[in-house]
Amino acid sequence: MIVRTNEAGRRLGGPAAAAVFAIGMAGTTLPTPLYGLYREQLGFSELLVTVVFAVYAIGVISALLVAGDYSDEAGRRPVLLTALALSAASALCFLLEGGLPLLFTGRLLSGLAAGLLSGTATATVLELAAPGREARAAFVATAAGMGGLGCGPLLSGLLAQYAPWPLGLSFLVNLALVAVACVLTWFLRETVPHPVRWPRLRPQGLTVPPEVRGVFVPSALAAFVGFALLGVFLAVAPAFLSQTLGERNLAVSGAVVFSVFLASTGGQALLGRIGVGRGLPAGCLFLVAGLLLVGASLAAESLPLLVLGALCGGLGQGLAFRAGMTAISGAAPPEHRGGTISAYFVVAYLGISVPVVAVGALTLWLGLKNAGMVFTACLVVLSAGIGLHVQRHPLPKS
Repeated sequence: MIVRTNEAGRRLGGPAAAAVFAIGMAGTTLPTPLYGLYREQLGFSELLVTVVFAVYAIGVISALLVAGDYSDEAGRRPVLLTALALSAASALCFLLEGGLPLLFTGRLLSGLAAGLLSGTATATVLELAAPGREARAAFVATAAGMGGLGCGPLLSGLLAQYAPWPLGLSFLVNLALVAVACVLTWFLRETVPHPVRWPRLRPQGLTVPPEVRGVFVPSALAAFVGFALLGVFLAVAPAFLSQTLGERNLAVSGAVVFSVFLASTGGQALLGRIGVGRGLPAGCLFLVAGLLLVGASLAAESLPLLVLGALCGGLGQGLAFRAGMTAISGAAPPEHRGGTISAYFVVAYLGISVPVVAVGALTLWLGLKNAGMVFTACLVVLSAGIGLHVQRHPLPKS
């Protein structure tokens, strides 16, 4: 009877933890289709939009560096509840609509929540998996994270376009979903055997052992390019749709961003078929193709090309990201595995912030269209170089 109860807890616990992960990550991307409305209301430039967005990445990186392994001691459930509380506080900042200070605060809190969720929720899903189902659980965890990130813009775009209170209703819905996630988390089984109450924070910095660097560098650079693509779709694509293509339907804007993350989930699923050795060069190839399509969409001012670029680039991002993560996890010694993976995430989230701000700065001199084309050209060169390198020096099979 006890065995059956444990098995039932595992069966229900994994999906419940994945749902918590998805809800928490969805809250971090809710503002994406709404930036144009905030820009009109508050009167700031496209550069400031990208800075507001990049504050989110600062929060993620800070949480990863300062508390990336905190749940290993404090327990998964307390850290998940803390992340959800930060997500709720972020939603309240947007509900108050008090100008730029609250926008910055809301994005920072959202980033901190995402940073805590990324590692903790992933570990929870894996640890609640039934024996022999670890590989499937790993995919469920990554799909929940990416799926949540994609569902945020889709939800807020639909509500802002077709429901009242465009700048508020999405965050009210988010608060309700976070409340549901808190209830689910409360009933999750704690997977840390002996959690410590209020352990000391021990900032871990970046740890990459010398023997892993040959695998880490190309993998992390590919993750940087892939996340840079995601960042531009999250921060800049809505402005391109409205200002250049004249597409002001916020639901369409949210759906375009959603398509990138949907394709990313598909790319991660594809890795199981082609393997790690071919996964990273194939991911880079799809990234190059996707970036070229995005550049062509900017030049031709074409929505279909932009959607094709989103799908192709998202597929490459997901394929390259999971291949790199798998290779790094396999190559890192056990005593340095956590720190190495955290360093991988830090490089990835640098990709979602620094290039996006650079695009925003370039728009002041070149305009949105030309800045986007310069950006895509630079990423094409970098992605192609990484692809050629890993084709000649394949990653170890894990």
